[in-house]
Amino acid sequence: MPREIVQLVCAECKRKNYSTTKNKRTTPDKLEFKKYCRFCGSHTVHREAK
Repeated sequence: MPREIVQLVCAECKRKNYSTTKNKRTTPDKLEFKKYCRFCGSHTVHREAK
């Protein structure tokens, strides 16, 4: 199965806020989104965790 669930971690506070799926075959790089962090109280960059 090529799709896997990944966790998105805030780049500033390092907390896991979101989860999403990605296709490992078409997207081998780590995902990076700008999303709202409820702990920081602002929009920050969220990156894929291990």
